[in-house]
Amino acid sequence: MISAPDALALLKQGNHRFVSEISSRDTFESRARRLELARGQEPFAAILGCSDSRVPVEIVFDQGLGDLFVIRVAGNIVAPSLIGSVEFAAVQFGTRLVVVLGHSRCGAIEATLQQLQRPVENQSRNLHSIVDFIRPGIEGLLATDLKHDHDALVHAACRANIRASVNHLRHGSDVIENLIQNAGLMVVGAEYSLETGVVDFFDNLPNTD
Repeated sequence: MISAPDALALLKQGNHRFVSEISSRDTFESRARRLELARGQEPFAAILGCSDSRVPVEIVFDQGLGDLFVIRVAGNIVAPSLIGSVEFAAVQFGTRLVVVLGHSRCGAIEATLQQLQRPVENQSRNLHSIVDFIRPGIEGLLATDLKHDHDALVHAACRANIRASVNHLRHGSDVIENLIQNAGLMVVGAEYSLETGVVDFFDNLPNTD
């Protein structure tokens, strides 16, 4: 089992390789690796990321088959089934690092801000459910001066949504809370820059970081 701090270091190193365009991975994983993983898996980190096609998790962290347990949903929201997926990785595979990975210029965040400012009628109830998960974490920003600067508002909202998702994971599950307190599980927040490719780990990092 890889500890949370060691797993975090591996992700940072992998993202540095990605940004530097120095991949440690072959285009295709070896047959031996595939057969090894057919017998079981031990992903060293679980990533709850956005579904955005521009943020392929294994690629931006330069990882291969079996390395990451990836959960993707628009807006990297935390719904019950997604909490269950994180619990599954932590309990079944001993994964000790969970990363909520948002990204710059997130469409789900922009859609939520639009809905808060100019409600859209006849919106699909399924899309509306995503907005409802994002809304509580960001609506307070509209009461600040950020409402006059769209780009700054979106940036702040993306980060606020990541923090809200981290907090929800940490405190919305007895299983996860117990693993944090007693088994070294760590839940952190990070933002991927579409422009630079850099992942900025910024929320709930260990004091030694």
